[in-house]
Amino acid sequence: MANYELLRILAMVMVVVMHFLAHGDYLPALDAPLDGIRMIGGLLEAFCLVAVNTYVFISGYFSVKSTFKPGKAIALLCQIWFYALLLLAVLFLLGVPTAVQKQGIYGLVQYLFPIETEHYWFATSYFMLYLLSPALNAAARNLTRRQFQITIGGLLILFSGIKSISPIVFAFDRYGYDLSWFICVYLTAAYLGLYGWDFLEKKGWIVYVGSCLAGFFINLSTWFLSQRWDSFGYYFTVPFHYNFIFCLTGAIGLFFGFSRISIKEGKAAHAIRKMGSLCFGVYLLHEHMDVRALWYGWLGGIINPEGNYGGGVFFKEMVFCVVILFAAGIIIDWFRSMLFSFVTTRVITRTKLYQKIKELDNAF
Repeated sequence: MANYELLRILAMVMVVVMHFLAHGDYLPALDAPLDGIRMIGGLLEAFCLVAVNTYVFISGYFSVKSTFKPGKAIALLCQIWFYALLLLAVLFLLGVPTAVQKQGIYGLVQYLFPIETEHYWFATSYFMLYLLSPALNAAARNLTRRQFQITIGGLLILFSGIKSISPIVFAFDRYGYDLSWFICVYLTAAYLGLYGWDFLEKKGWIVYVGSCLAGFFINLSTWFLSQRWDSFGYYFTVPFHYNFIFCLTGAIGLFFGFSRISIKEGKAAHAIRKMGSLCFGVYLLHEHMDVRALWYGWLGGIINPEGNYGGGVFFKEMVFCVVILFAAGIIIDWFRSMLFSFVTTRVITRTKLYQKIKELDNAF
């Protein structure tokens, strides 16, 4: 469905924008003056923060009605390995320090076992979520509607509702950067995929915009309160946590907003589908453990070598970084997909391993 693939693309662009804002130091901060650029950065962050939840929501909404394929999990793992090892080799040849030189054997382990070491935190949680999806889908399809509502309600109160109003941080709260929160979002999406909600289907855009603005104004208000009372310092960060209630409702609203978008079949729809299938590579490229702290300096040195600061510079840097990272990620992942397709067709399909994988797929 081209409209949801377009949403997937938008979500990845939002992820790059968020990382640009963080690395460029363009977000509101308690130890920095709140100027116009930081306010714009905070507003952009509020509207982009839903991207991660949106990505997971898309999976839950459609996967609950589909069949689990172990081969797809293996392909996802190979894609993650491809970037982890390829970028290590490229950086080594370019003389850029990597975790292997800095941490020795422990650094090497992070490339060989990217899931277990959280080389990419999102990829780790997303991969584990996919492995759990057959159990989650079976539960979603076999619970009564009332039982499902009670289950989701309890999970959301525990993982989102309470923390969204708490003035102190909880020991088990990882701000939505973990598998437990992804399960909550997945099950919420599965419920809406099975039963729907007319209000969201009609008012999705209003829910999205309202949720993002609410998060922004809460963040802005607590900045001013924190200048006088230090006790507001923690809650200042809460609206920018993935398990904050308005971050979840914003993602749901954005999803249902896109459900009303119609894209005519043709070359544009085909291009959107193809790009949507490749955009995960954008994340794996710029969030590689050896690259994530360097790319802003590299690109900033090209577009803003004097290190100037101002509104024009801000927008110029943002557009340049987003376009370059997104285009590079899409192009590299297109080559990866071609390589994987060639190897699979010419080599892997002729092996016993391929037959074993097909047997695993058929088991579901």
